[in-house]
Amino acid sequence: MADQPSPPASAPALGALRIDRDPQRGTPPRRRGRWKWALGALVVAAAVGAGVLRSANAPREVELATVALAWPSQGITELNATGRVVAQTRANVSSKATGRLMELNVTEGQAVKAGDVIARLESAEADAARQQAAAAIRQARANLEQGEAERTNAEAELARTRDLARQNFVSQSAVDAAAARADKARATIGSLRAAIGVAEANARTAEVAFEYTLIRAPFDGVVLTKNANVGDILTPFSAAAGTTGAVVSMADMRTLEVEADVAESGLAKVHVGQSAEIQLDAWPDLRLEGRVNRIVPTVDRSKATLLVKVSFVDRDERVLPDMNAKIAFLARALAAEERKPVVAVRREAVVEREGRRGVFVAGADGKAGFVPVTTGTALGDLVQAEGLKPGDRVVLRPDERLRDGAAVVARKD
Repeated sequence: MADQPSPPASAPALGALRIDRDPQRGTPPRRRGRWKWALGALVVAAAVGAGVLRSANAPREVELATVALAWPSQGITELNATGRVVAQTRANVSSKATGRLMELNVTEGQAVKAGDVIARLESAEADAARQQAAAAIRQARANLEQGEAERTNAEAELARTRDLARQNFVSQSAVDAAAARADKARATIGSLRAAIGVAEANARTAEVAFEYTLIRAPFDGVVLTKNANVGDILTPFSAAAGTTGAVVSMADMRTLEVEADVAESGLAKVHVGQSAEIQLDAWPDLRLEGRVNRIVPTVDRSKATLLVKVSFVDRDERVLPDMNAKIAFLARALAAEERKPVVAVRREAVVEREGRRGVFVAGADGKAGFVPVTTGTALGDLVQAEGLKPGDRVVLRPDERLRDGAAVVARKD
C-alpha cells in the first residue's frame, strides 16, 4: 500500500481559532483600571455634592428669645426687694362692755366714716339706767325750784316781820325766827344745786355705759374682715370660752404702704425720700410710684435685714392690705414719658449686616428674616428696640453665615 502524504504542520492550530466578541477583552489591563477609578471618583463626588447641598438647605439650629415689653425703670434700678402691703392705720374694733351682739350693720369691703355705728350690743339694762339718771336730774331740778320758792317766801316773811318789829307789833324773837327760816332756805338752795350736779354726773356715767353697747368706727376706713355674728357674746379681751373680742377689723386705705426687708449689704443704696417703683404680684402690669418713707432703726439679726417702709405716691383702689409687692429702689425719679413700657430685646440679638443694625426674626414659616431696628436706652440685659413687636422670636448671637431667609429651628437644650 502506497504511503499517503501527511497533513500540513499548521493544520492543528486552525481548530483552535474562534472570534472573541467581548470588546474589552482586547483592552489593555492598565486602561481598564484607569476607567474604573474615574467612575468611582465621579460617584464619590456626586455623593459629597448631594451631602453638601442637603447640609446647606437643612434648617440651622439657633437659640431663640422672645421680644417683650420692658419698663424704663429697669435701667436706673439701684436695688430690688420684696415685701407686702400694710395699712399704717388699722384696728380690730371691739367694745369695752360685755354683752350679746344684737346688730351688725356692716359687711366686708364697706366704707365707713369715723363715728358710724358698726354694731350694737344688748342694751336694755344700760338704757334703763340712762333713763333713770335723766329722771333723777329732772327731780333734782324740781326740788331746786321748790327750794327757791321757799327761799323767796322766807325772805318776804323776814321783811314783813322786821317791819312789824319797827312798829312794835312783834317781838325781837319773832324777827330772829323769821331770819333763821330765811337763812335755812338760802342754804337749801345750795344743797339742791349740788344734788343737780350729782344727778347730771350719774347721767353721764349712764350715758357712757350705754355708749359701750354701741360699737363705732374709730376712723374713716374700709371694713376688712367680720369676726362676729349676731348672737355672739362679746368680751373686751375674749378671755372666756365661746366668746369673741373684735367685731370687725378695718383699715384706713389712705395710709397703705409697703414694708420690705432690705439686707444690710444693700442698705447704702436706700435712703429716706428716695424714689421707688412698686409692682404688685396681683397686677403685674401695674407699676405705681412710691417713695421711701422711713427706715426702721432695728436690725433683724436672724435675717440680717432692716425694715424699710415705702409709701404710695400713686393711689389705686386695686391695692389691698397684705398683697405681695416688689420694690425697685431707683437712682432718680422717673420722668412722665418713662412711666410707660417699651419694646425691648436681648442685646445679643442685635447684629450689623451690610451697615444696618437689626435682628433676625424667626417667622412662622421657619425662616429667619432680617429686620432693621433702632436701638435706644439699655435696660439691664435688654435694650429698647423700635421696629419690633412683643411676641416676636429673635435669634440670639447669630453668626456671620446666617443670611436673610435662611431656615432655622430652635435649639433643644
